[in-house]
Amino acid sequence: QVRLVESGGGLVQAGGSLRLSCAASGRTFSGYVMGWFRQAPGKEREFVAGLRWSSGIPYYADSVKGRFTISRDNAKNTVYLVMDKLKPEDTAVYYCAAGFSPTVTLSSGYNYWGQGTQVTVSS
Repeated sequence: QVRLVESGGGLVQAGGSLRLSCAASGRTFSGYVMGWFRQAPGKEREFVAGLRWSSGIPYYADSVKGRFTISRDNAKNTVYLVMDKLKPEDTAVYYCAAGFSPTVTLSSGYNYWGQGTQVTVSS
């Protein structure tokens, strides 16, 4: 059974950095796409960043491009999201997801989700 466990969230001042981790277990993820999504209070869940595990090619939402970096560690079966230059509007619960979506950016294509980790950016 696939299990995704996020960690690394917390409270940070605007301009600061955080690194989120997503530990994946339950199967081999080489054929999967891995994504980070976020949901702020009163808003819909939105795509943040994603990659295809096999190639490692990253995809980013325009709102985070140049500030966030997604990567994966094959040996640890872990996906990371390094978030730099954080803004108050980045405040949300961040979710890790895995699936076979042909389109990395669509949440409907992901089959497995973590429990989420809170990121709060103060101004």
